[in-house]
Amino acid sequence: MRNLLPLISSHPGGRSALTCRFRCGDACFKETPNTSDNEYAGDIIARAVSRRSMMRAAAVVTVAAAAGTAALTGPNAPQAEAAALAGHGHKPNPPHKPAPSGARGLRFSPVAPNKNDKVTVPDGYSQNVVIRWGEPILRGAPAFNPEKQTAKAQAGQFGYNNDFLSLLPLRGERGRQVLVANHEYTDEILMFRGYDPANPTREQVEIAWAAHGLSVVVVQEEHRTGKLGAVSRHPLNRRLTATSEFRVTGPAAGSPLLRTSADRTGRKVLGTLNNCAGGTTPWGTTLHGEENFNQYFANATTAEHKRYGIGTGATERKWERFDRRFDLAKEPNEANRFGWVVELDPYDPDSTPRKRTALGRFKHEAAEPRLTADGRPVVYMGDDEKFDYLYKFVSSKRMKKGTSRAAREHNLTLLDEGTLYVAKLTGDSPAAEIDGTGKLPTDGEFDGSGVWIPLATGTTSHVPGMTADEVYVYTRLAGDKVGATKMDRPEDVEPSPRTGRVYVALTNNSDRGKEGKAPADEANPRNANKHGQILELAENWDDPAGDGFAWRLFLVAGDPNDPSTYFAGFPKERVSPISCPDNVAFDDHGNLWISTDGNQLGSHDGLFGVATHGDRRGELKQFLTVPAGAETCGPVIQDRRVLVAVQHPGEVDGASVEKPASTWPDGPGKIVRPSVVAVWRKDGRDIGV
Repeated sequence: MRNLLPLISSHPGGRSALTCRFRCGDACFKETPNTSDNEYAGDIIARAVSRRSMMRAAAVVTVAAAAGTAALTGPNAPQAEAAALAGHGHKPNPPHKPAPSGARGLRFSPVAPNKNDKVTVPDGYSQNVVIRWGEPILRGAPAFNPEKQTAKAQAGQFGYNNDFLSLLPLRGERGRQVLVANHEYTDEILMFRGYDPANPTREQVEIAWAAHGLSVVVVQEEHRTGKLGAVSRHPLNRRLTATSEFRVTGPAAGSPLLRTSADRTGRKVLGTLNNCAGGTTPWGTTLHGEENFNQYFANATTAEHKRYGIGTGATERKWERFDRRFDLAKEPNEANRFGWVVELDPYDPDSTPRKRTALGRFKHEAAEPRLTADGRPVVYMGDDEKFDYLYKFVSSKRMKKGTSRAAREHNLTLLDEGTLYVAKLTGDSPAAEIDGTGKLPTDGEFDGSGVWIPLATGTTSHVPGMTADEVYVYTRLAGDKVGATKMDRPEDVEPSPRTGRVYVALTNNSDRGKEGKAPADEANPRNANKHGQILELAENWDDPAGDGFAWRLFLVAGDPNDPSTYFAGFPKERVSPISCPDNVAFDDHGNLWISTDGNQLGSHDGLFGVATHGDRRGELKQFLTVPAGAETCGPVIQDRRVLVAVQHPGEVDGASVEKPASTWPDGPGKIVRPSVVAVWRKDGRDIGV
């Protein structure tokens, strides 16, 4: 038996202190915002028979939806039903027979854990940098020069710290696609030579404002390879920054809680901040989650500010010195205008992006839609904070098919009307069996049932003591009041396009089980959770608009030699070690791809693929690793190409422009630059087949 892999950091989540300073405002070292005393999932013992019946029904319907009705009515119906029950029943998966090539889509030699200061890919694969921070994408933007950077130049160049990526088709332009990227935050100490954190200059602050936000850039593929390159100055290329105009829409638009001295309508906001992951809609727009917005605001004055993690003193970047809207003592409502899901139409460079209040306000990690049988979008969302909640929004409107002007205008209203829900999960094992070690209960897995608790529909609040406006603006408080389940940092949430099951990345929670904090429960079964887990959710009767679901832990991350880890029952000696799952995406084979943030196992972060169905369910393989100090973000998985956003390379304690901790991507003597990377097979065939 192999020894356990070494832990590489005592810092919460495995991140460097530098990352915590600039990414989330040292959230790990501050009081956890959720101090509510609502129930934990493990506090309630399920009625096992009825709940298992719901789970089995959900699983059977899910399989039927994925494989067609013949799967349950033809000659193989008994086997199909048995497979469905095994996939969501209480028994562990049966022994897996090894196949020489692995699950389809994952047939590559896994990358070993490493500390290479580069993007390391499997044998037989190639890569290229698609676009770097600072590359000009708009007409008139100059070439990048870090020694002579200006805010005007940055506003026409690709932004900093790319995170979520979406690749959309571009009709009529052969070999071209539209790349949309989030720019989560800025590392001023890695951007500016001689940066003084106590006394940033106005020029540095304005450059940082311009480096935040979103980028839209057309990319061109190289004939016969998977290489992609940016098409500078294309008419669709666009930059949206911390000072661009955004519209507020939905039921809370115009609320007094959103009005400021600069915007007395409560309907127009300057900027989008800390855009983390996101989603791509079936109607051709992109969704962008505003996450750790709290760190940009100084001098919190209210209990609501505190619940959102906003500090009472100065901020790390000192923006409040240069714009009064970042000083809550002067503009107490300005922070309420951030923490939303933003919808962008990348095909219309003149459109104004919209902040969708019907989807609630919290630290949005992502927003990924799925359609109901009658065409209504359902958006799943996680609130990336220790002990915060899982949400969904169900639209009351149906999507119109096609690309006509009327259809596009209608579809741009879909996320303004509907019902916002929060999740409450219940385990089905006795509380005494969930002891905080990660030991499986006697039924063989962590599983149970759950309900979606309605919070608000339009102008109607379902939360006693709160108006609808308050529910949307202070969604965390609404979740507290209705007793939602405290989770281990719910980040990206992705429904499978093949099965309809929903996968939730729970990154970690170093405070789980500490004195005065929520103890382990069946959905979050490890105290001092360093490595995180992936939760699998099946809506009852495969209806995403329903109010109940079954759940199980699909993956409990960490060193496979650690008894507390679990890989859907797959033999642990045949999987790659994984720690701190963050962003997730699916390929066309139904495999889940997982990028990590804060690896605690002696390796750089990376990208992993795992089979979610079939006799190799739980087989997990590492596809790539990223350079020193970097996080793996983005991922886009196409048939012949994988894209990742390499975020904050060189973000290591003690690093600076003068003392870089990484030389990626351009080598020694060059400033380290967050970038987007494409990976493809050298023989031109599909990834992993």
